[in-house]
Amino acid sequence: MPFSLPKIRSLNAEIARAFKQPPVAVFVGGTAGIGEGMVRTLAKHTNGNSNIIIVGRNKEAADEILASLPPAPAGVKREFIQCDATLMKNISATTKEILSRYSKINYLVMTTGIMTLGGRDETTEGIDKKLAVHYYTRWKFLSDLLPALESAKEAGEEAKVVNVHAAGKGGSTDLDDLDLKKNYSSPRSALTTPTYNDLMMEASNLNAQSFAEKSPKITFIHAYPGIVRTTLMSKSDSWLLRSTSSLTMALARPFSVSREECGEYMWHAALSTANAPGAWRTGSLGEDLAKKNYYGDAEQRKALWDHTVQTVEAALEK
Repeated sequence: MPFSLPKIRSLNAEIARAFKQPPVAVFVGGTAGIGEGMVRTLAKHTNGNSNIIIVGRNKEAADEILASLPPAPAGVKREFIQCDATLMKNISATTKEILSRYSKINYLVMTTGIMTLGGRDETTEGIDKKLAVHYYTRWKFLSDLLPALESAKEAGEEAKVVNVHAAGKGGSTDLDDLDLKKNYSSPRSALTTPTYNDLMMEASNLNAQSFAEKSPKITFIHAYPGIVRTTLMSKSDSWLLRSTSSLTMALARPFSVSREECGEYMWHAALSTANAPGAWRTGSLGEDLAKKNYYGDAEQRKALWDHTVQTVEAALEK
């Protein structure tokens, strides 16, 4: 039975206050929505005693968020790094900048999202933007920043990845069309990327590749946030989604949570539920989903990993 929200707030605050040193937390997509909620929640529960690095496109929004957080003690940093994360080359530049400043990272939080009803829309690197934001971007950030997470773990500190997407909401994988170039649609993309995020992170006893296999001492979480009251729909490139966003969010209000509430649930997943190394799948209340609505196998895991490495390398060459 999941804990109540007041209980979760209390648990999160208790754990955060017990940190032995200010954690270093990198938020990819932290300028709005779920990412903003998680930034604010961590800062609140650590009384400002946490190093926060926001990665995103909107500097004005990031500056406003950082300025509104509890004051940081001397030596504790607040930073924004501008990055259009639809392009792999931008991610490479951003991760190099982060690693030049931080040798250890305790929490890597990834919440980038895009909502569109349009067809395939390729970046200059040949990757569909929706697939990039919901999968390839996350893989690239995690791949590049993994050494800093491992350094934190080797130092006896926490090292966790919180990948907020759609655990438990996936579908089957077509090994002959992993990049969805043959048969693309928004619904198909929406069902595919949750499975991809499961496969890229999870551990197994087989020979397939995954981040959890590469770094068995680190905790990897693929989280489903539920319905959250954000501006994602109102900022969509789809006129239909923008024009109906107010009505849709009003109708969904009884079933939705605020950014702050979502932040509490997602940190509960990271701080309490995922209490051991390896791959985890968590739900909208921060609960353990285990293998609920799971798709994928060892063959798909290996095929996706190889495809992703090739796709990212090809993008960087362009």
